[in-house]
Amino acid sequence: MSAGQAFDAWRALVGRDLLTEARTMRSLPAMVLFAVTTFVIFRYGLDRTQLSGSLAGGVLWTTLLFAAVLGINRLFVSEREEGGFDAFRLTPAPANVLLAAKVTSLFVYLVVLELIVVPIFALFFLPEFSSLLPLVAVLLLANLGFSLLGTVVSSMAVNSTARDLIVPLLLLPLVVPLMIAVTGASAPLFGPEGPGYERFGEWLMVAALYDGVFLLVGYAVFEFLLED
Repeated sequence: MSAGQAFDAWRALVGRDLLTEARTMRSLPAMVLFAVTTFVIFRYGLDRTQLSGSLAGGVLWTTLLFAAVLGINRLFVSEREEGGFDAFRLTPAPANVLLAAKVTSLFVYLVVLELIVVPIFALFFLPEFSSLLPLVAVLLLANLGFSLLGTVVSSMAVNSTARDLIVPLLLLPLVVPLMIAVTGASAPLFGPEGPGYERFGEWLMVAALYDGVFLLVGYAVFEFLLED
């Protein structure tokens, strides 16, 4: 298959996923509702109207991670329920086209989620936040890591009846290094005396390295996972 044909197949798969989500709304509303509800619980559970430093970062990233798990659980549901895996195997497209398409779809879900819930987080806890562009860089690297790892884990768990249990059990231990990196990068941005950039670049490099590792892992193993 030529590069152009592979691109067309990727575009068709991504378009199908996004169109299906737009019509059914089976993942994003649940992700948004979970995140907003969690922010409300933290706001009144901690009895604080402003967070800073690592506490703010911890609340944000923990919420985004568990919201992402909801989307990861359903990432391959259409393939399992509608025979999508069998149909894909009949095409000449390599398995990694499906990997790239699912990573892209999940990445888009996470971007849409954050466009809605990060401003709500700032409204609840960061009334004077002004470091938007650095935070965007951290969010994008985190989204890529969540998408790469989540796609691989979801493809492993999709055919199991205990999918909702297997995904978090596999995902959460593996995502710990990324969570440490993005929390370390974002915590100075939420400083009580204004944003800081202590070790910001170092943590971004750690997150980028993590993404690179799972990009290679996904590329190496996805074809075998698809065959199973």
